[in-house]
Amino acid sequence: MVTTSDRDLSDGRVELTEIIGEFVSASNLTVLAIDAAGAKWVYKAERAMTELWDFDARTLPRREVAAFVLSEALGLDLIPLTALATGPLGPGSAQRFVEVDEAFDPRPLFVPEVSDALWPLAVLDILSNNADRKLGHLLSEREKLWAIDNGLTFHPEPKLRTVLWGLAGRRVPDQLLKAVASVEAQLGSGLDQELLRLIDKTSVAALRNRAQNLLTTGVHPLPPIDRPAMPWPVW
Repeated sequence: MVTTSDRDLSDGRVELTEIIGEFVSASNLTVLAIDAAGAKWVYKAERAMTELWDFDARTLPRREVAAFVLSEALGLDLIPLTALATGPLGPGSAQRFVEVDEAFDPRPLFVPEVSDALWPLAVLDILSNNADRKLGHLLSEREKLWAIDNGLTFHPEPKLRTVLWGLAGRRVPDQLLKAVASVEAQLGSGLDQELLRLIDKTSVAALRNRAQNLLTTGVHPLPPIDRPAMPWPVW
């Protein structure tokens, strides 16, 4: 099997040569493609995204890449390698194809309460302002947990919609707060420039504000009362 290190292409662009399949359950056109070496990638083209009222649909692939960049900056290793891509459908994003454990069921991580193992994902979603964290976005590959479908992120307005509200009001683990502090510092020393090639200045400034707010409160925010708090459907 051809494999690709999760950090080999973090600063580059994947060139996809052929589409070999389609993920029919995805809300946006999402296809399985290969590069010249035969490595498999989940390919989302900018021009194939469904229009949304609150996000510019063509920016979703870049937001996917930005979420990967943030996960790496936090040291979380939660998102499979995701990079800008060119391919048969034009520019977009490419994410390393995950060989999932089909028997994996994420629900035990939420019942009777949200597992502490999901704290890293919760922090990532708070900072990225994830508007669509669903149960089905959690995959297992050889017992390694991955988070996929990270396009609805980095909106400058509060948008957090997540199945992780079971952590609301609880203290964020100290090690994760240290990671947030590191990211806040990096936003003035290079990380901001890396993100600006993917999202706009207003979105980067909002990310910094969210990091500062989390460091000030030290707790997972409470669910909003002025907008939907849960994604739909939750799976």
